[in-house]
Amino acid sequence: MSDVRHVLVLPDRDAAEEAAEALGDRFALHEEPQLVRDALAGEDDAEDAQWLLVLTDPDERLDPKELDEFAGEWDGWREEP
Repeated sequence: MSDVRHVLVLPDRDAAEEAAEALGDRFALHEEPQLVRDALAGEDDAEDAQWLLVLTDPDERLDPKELDEFAGEWDGWREEP
C-alpha cells in the first residue's frame, strides 16, 4: 500500500466545498477529501486564500489527468507532487 496523495488547488472556499461534494460522486472515493485553507504568502486577507482538497489514493486508482480536468471545472488545478 502506497502513500499517494493528490492535491487539488481551488480559488475559494465555495468552489472547494462544491468540488469536495462532487468528487465523491464522480470518483467513488473511499474517504472524504481533506479541505485546507492555504493563505497566499504575505497576505492576511481571507479573500486572498486558495483552498486545497487533499485526496489519499492508496490503491493509485485515480487518474491525475482526470483530476486536473475535474479541478478545472472550478477554475482550479491539480498540484504536481
